[in-house]
Amino acid sequence: MKIHFALFGLSLFLFGCSALVEVEQPEAAEPAFSAAGKQAVVYTTADSTDMRLTQTATKAFAPASQPLETEVAIFVNPDKTFQSLLGIGGAITDASAEVFATLPENKQAEFLKAYYDQEEGIGYSLARTTIHSCDFSKGSYTYVSDEDKELKTFNIDHDQEFRIPLIKKAIEAAGGKLTLYASPWSPPPFMKDNNNMLQGGKLLPEFFDSWALYYTKFIKAYESIGIPIWGLTIQNEPMAVQRWESCIYTAEEERDFLKNHLGPTLEQEGLGDKKIIVWDHNRDLINHRANTIFEDSEAAKYAWGIGFHWYETWTGGEPMFINLGNIHESFPSKNLIFTEGCNESFNSAKYQYWPNAERYGRSMINDFNQGTVAWTDWNILLDETGGPNHVNNLCFAPIHADTRDGSLVYTPSYYYIGHFSKFIRPNAKRVSTASSRSQLLSTSFLNEDGSMVTVVMNHTDTPATYKLYVHEQAVEETILPHAMQTLVY
Repeated sequence: MKIHFALFGLSLFLFGCSALVEVEQPEAAEPAFSAAGKQAVVYTTADSTDMRLTQTATKAFAPASQPLETEVAIFVNPDKTFQSLLGIGGAITDASAEVFATLPENKQAEFLKAYYDQEEGIGYSLARTTIHSCDFSKGSYTYVSDEDKELKTFNIDHDQEFRIPLIKKAIEAAGGKLTLYASPWSPPPFMKDNNNMLQGGKLLPEFFDSWALYYTKFIKAYESIGIPIWGLTIQNEPMAVQRWESCIYTAEEERDFLKNHLGPTLEQEGLGDKKIIVWDHNRDLINHRANTIFEDSEAAKYAWGIGFHWYETWTGGEPMFINLGNIHESFPSKNLIFTEGCNESFNSAKYQYWPNAERYGRSMINDFNQGTVAWTDWNILLDETGGPNHVNNLCFAPIHADTRDGSLVYTPSYYYIGHFSKFIRPNAKRVSTASSRSQLLSTSFLNEDGSMVTVVMNHTDTPATYKLYVHEQAVEETILPHAMQTLVY
């Protein structure tokens, strides 16, 4: 009894002293980002004005209270981060390179600075190119002689005249590094069941290994002259029979070519580190392709991710952004990359047609918010006809050259892309961002240097005054109708 009483007494003593004992609390985690004491520098591009990536305001963050239902607001939560950005850029095609070569030297220098210089241009960090010809070439060609299954005649002499010099200049203008990937539009005619690079057709089984080796020869040839190849897509638009270079793969055919031929061949040739992108077509059928390839572990191990275009809207429907989110949720280890988009049906009277730019803004914001890690425009430069294109598939580019007088035309699309590429740099992490009104679209990224970038797009006919909330801090800003803003803070 004495022992029990003593323990009870000791407990009372300790309880009584507990008020004197300070219990050590864990330190509060440092916030990922704080806007306190910071200023937001605002850049604006707006329709019916002369504002083009123009610095229009500097706003100081201030303590914020509970938002009201009557407010238009954008909420940024830096504690929730998502995918890292690989890069933003455009395709260096034969057409772009041939048009570039017609420009006088001062305009060539202006063009390179406009795209690839981060301070005086929009800082492209990503590029795509083609494996031999596509429609944006002056004609069809390959890197081998007819019927050369052994690829003994393989050479890239054709590209040495225009395309390779432009790629090298672009790399230099980008500061010595440009993430570059390549895509084929069609195997050589003799490898296909229609004996034609155009009008679809399929790769014949007896050429599976030869065609896989063709990719490796392309990579090695380019790298031997100082152009690193980061990765490749298996086939541009594998479900489209086009009047230009094209080749059809069902999901099962692409899966089996990847796992039984292309993947193993790259590894055998010492190129197993190259990133392989599947699909490279529109958002509409992308989920079926992802399910078929990524559910097969032997194929999936070779696939870095899945590429997509935006042309599903040719039927007049809405872009299928939601399909990207489904893939991101279903296969979180696989990357989403936008590999091509342009405005079709070229007409020089529509150089300044604002909906063309808004198509870019809407796509980039939604694609990034669905998990996309990289975004690639189509041709970086075309001429005053929307070409050259050997099958008359004439399109818009963000910049056009008038080869008659050597001038450059900057379209609104160039500036809309620049609202992202100039300020959101490779390795930036996407940050949770939401708008309180559908009038405003928005996304945010946190750069490695600690700067936060929020892009806001107003696609309506009405101006909007909104508050940008970052935790307990906010700034107020007004965005004009049909305008894009980037806030850097």
